[in-house]
Amino acid sequence: MTDFIHPALLFILGALPIPFLSGSVRKAYLLLIPTLAILAVLAMEPGSYGEARFIGQEILIAKVDKLSIVFASVFTIMALIGMVYALHLADAGQHVAAFVYVGSALGVVFAGDYLTLYLFWEGMAFASAYLVFAQRGGPAIRAGFRYLMVHITGGVILLGGIISHGLATGSLLFGPIAGALTNGGMGVGDYLILAGFILNAAVPPLNAWLTDAYPEATVTGAVFMSAFTTKTAVYVLARAFPGTELLVWLGTIMALYGVIYAVLENDCRRLLAYHIVSQVGYMIAGIGIGTEMAVNGAASHAFAHILYKALLFMGAGAVIYVTGRRKLNELGGIYKTMPLTVALYMVGALAISAFPFFSGFVTKSMVVAAAGADHRALVVLALTVASSGTFLHTGLKLPYYMYFGTDRKLEAREPPRNMLIAMGMAAVLCIAIGVFPQPLYALLPYPVDFEPYTGSHVMESLGLLMFTALGFVLFLWALDPENTISLDTDWFYRKGARAFMWLAERPLARYEQAVSNVSETSALPLLRGAARAGLRLDLAGVDAVVNGIAHSILHGGGRLRRLQTGVVTHYVLAMIVGLIAATAVFVVAWR
Repeated sequence: MTDFIHPALLFILGALPIPFLSGSVRKAYLLLIPTLAILAVLAMEPGSYGEARFIGQEILIAKVDKLSIVFASVFTIMALIGMVYALHLADAGQHVAAFVYVGSALGVVFAGDYLTLYLFWEGMAFASAYLVFAQRGGPAIRAGFRYLMVHITGGVILLGGIISHGLATGSLLFGPIAGALTNGGMGVGDYLILAGFILNAAVPPLNAWLTDAYPEATVTGAVFMSAFTTKTAVYVLARAFPGTELLVWLGTIMALYGVIYAVLENDCRRLLAYHIVSQVGYMIAGIGIGTEMAVNGAASHAFAHILYKALLFMGAGAVIYVTGRRKLNELGGIYKTMPLTVALYMVGALAISAFPFFSGFVTKSMVVAAAGADHRALVVLALTVASSGTFLHTGLKLPYYMYFGTDRKLEAREPPRNMLIAMGMAAVLCIAIGVFPQPLYALLPYPVDFEPYTGSHVMESLGLLMFTALGFVLFLWALDPENTISLDTDWFYRKGARAFMWLAERPLARYEQAVSNVSETSALPLLRGAARAGLRLDLAGVDAVVNGIAHSILHGGGRLRRLQTGVVTHYVLAMIVGLIAATAVFVVAWR
């Protein structure tokens, strides 16, 4: 690996000095490491690095190709933007966790074997959980605990799949799963690996950890979390399961599921979290379709999504930072004092809504076009409807009620300058990708044969968006946010946990107490009596016999020692006496 600098090590090892730095030195350092990582990715050459053998298996620390480079590129860019956004933080712990989180995500992207992948995979879970716990307070701690438990469970499932896959194939190298393209062609281990991956991708019904934890994270922590966990899952699915039919329908369901739940949401970051589920659905569907255009669409949309979703979370986070409020029914009227934040947020909103000349337009449409080219009319219809719903809620409803709407006379101001700069960096990239998509297309795994800016495509998109805007104006009265709680699939493990605790504290605890009482009143006295009887038997019987034999041997040895005088004459006389005695016995016996 002499000609390869692993960006994961830059972040993970680079996290160590952070607690010992302060002031401007720490800020410069926090920007230096992501910058070096970007340069390291730009300098990479495709190939395999860090080959070794461990427990009889071939280990490959880093495998570099176009698919890994496109994800590594956006991960390192996002790390720099996220660090700029978090520069005002004095909490070194959050910076350390963010570095380890980013480094672990990059470790997964370059992992050439399942063992390396698994170690970094678990690193992501623990580092990102800290960003929830760091918010402190009861809701954040409970959400962080649930988040951690879900991901530990997913990690156990993934590890079981890796072991089973390794035993079945004899190899732990990470690559396309044989049989993924054919129905019934995968083994049990392969399905477990798939389950572990789709849990991190937040595929329903395994999605509630995302919308439960992300809104409870710190303002800066949520920005990092929106970028890495689900997109790392998209990467590993693209690497291992391209063309898997199941993913087409799971992704399509995701796209609609997230939009439907966003209708019900009042919490601004939870609404954005549901749209992560929806947008990742496009990527999962593209991977499932598996054609070159579809995989390109999934990878490019992941690239664009990381940037515009981070921008949206930064905009919502800025509002929370200055007002302390995050529910839409408590916000409004702050556009006058936060004009820059509003303008930058709207760039992200237009990008996620796939407006022409914004990044989502040139990436999301590639997935939809790939579905059309593969003759999947139902998938095209569902993804188009989901796109309309995205604009309705993220592009219209959320900014209207968060920034405009009722003038509540809230005391608001623009957030710290570093937060605005980070939002500006993401906004520039959202526009640049939308206007000049070719540099992004050049990074994609396959040659791109797609032109987004055709007359028909632009007119169709604008028509859909304008129709959605008209519907928003006409039915605005029905979209007023309400202070309610939406029940999602996390209901099952919340209720399940309560049922488990009831079972542990009531029936099982009472049973344990009853057994303990029986033991103390009946079994233990019998055992103590038996122990005392055994002790008496041991002392009076076994020990007496052993001690008697030992005493006899000791007494006999003393007498024998007296016969051993050391005088030769005595020994000769003894031999003569013995010989005479033996002769006498022989004569008597012979007669």
